[in-house]
Amino acid sequence: MIYSVRHITSFSYEPGVRESVMEVRMEPRSEGRQRCLTFSLDVAPNANIMVYRDFLGNSVHHFDIPGRHSRVNLTAQALVEIQEAPAPHPLDAGSWQDLDTLTATGNYWETLAPSHYAQPTEPLERFASELRLQRSGNPFEFLLQLNEALYQAFEYVPNSTAVDSPIGDTLRTRQGVCQDFAHIMITLLRRFHIPSRYVSGYLAHGADRKDRSPEGATHAWVEAFLPGLAWVAFDPTNNLVGGERHIRVATGRDYADVPPTRGVYKGEAESGLSVSVTVSSANAPRPEELPPLTVVRSRPTRLKDLQELQHEQQQQ
Repeated sequence: MIYSVRHITSFSYEPGVRESVMEVRMEPRSEGRQRCLTFSLDVAPNANIMVYRDFLGNSVHHFDIPGRHSRVNLTAQALVEIQEAPAPHPLDAGSWQDLDTLTATGNYWETLAPSHYAQPTEPLERFASELRLQRSGNPFEFLLQLNEALYQAFEYVPNSTAVDSPIGDTLRTRQGVCQDFAHIMITLLRRFHIPSRYVSGYLAHGADRKDRSPEGATHAWVEAFLPGLAWVAFDPTNNLVGGERHIRVATGRDYADVPPTRGVYKGEAESGLSVSVTVSSANAPRPEELPPLTVVRSRPTRLKDLQELQHEQQQQ
């Protein structure tokens, strides 16, 4: 399957700001069954765009807009091919003993240790007790059960949390977005010594699908490492095992490693952010562009110098 992805991000500033510096993680990865065939990033006002790979292998585009401006518009477009593969089978995943032998080598310590948004807390421990989580069956069966349990335990409510919300907010209200569900699942998996990582990307929707996550936004899910299967994707927002509909852009320990945009600006301004995503079959007629699904506004903040501000966008 070949997908066409169009990701439009707009930042507005009132009054205008004097300088913007930004990095962007929007280029889909090429590995395994996925190949990014083409990618382009357009920036307005015009900027000299540089690109590098971070320590996790993600493509990072970055630029500086030095003059005064009141808007920054980003348009990322990609063609991505994903080859269909058989669904993973529990019997191929190995046993708990196989997993423990694998992790004892120390090769997966970064995906087992707590990270910025995946920190164990007392509310998480209470939630784990509520679910009566324990090592049973094999690791793959455990993951399937946890994926469904999280889907049932939390209500999906767009914009119900902020980009930097801790998992405690979702545990308390029992509602959130894909970013929150992924962080909770990652933290629980590491508690049971299962290597896990955060995946930023897109989900291809269809008329016959009953996904909770909406069209028009970026998506996030979890990958867990299992002996015999390597990295396997689990989507607790939609109770899915990852397949050809999941388009991977970046992987990291949690969201802090892979935000679609991160930047700073000079000035005291009320800022606005809107995001619109369109994913379609490359062979289908170009779909109508959806209105921005994510809209965020921030009041003016007094700044003495470049400070990190509203250039991060939450994954819905």
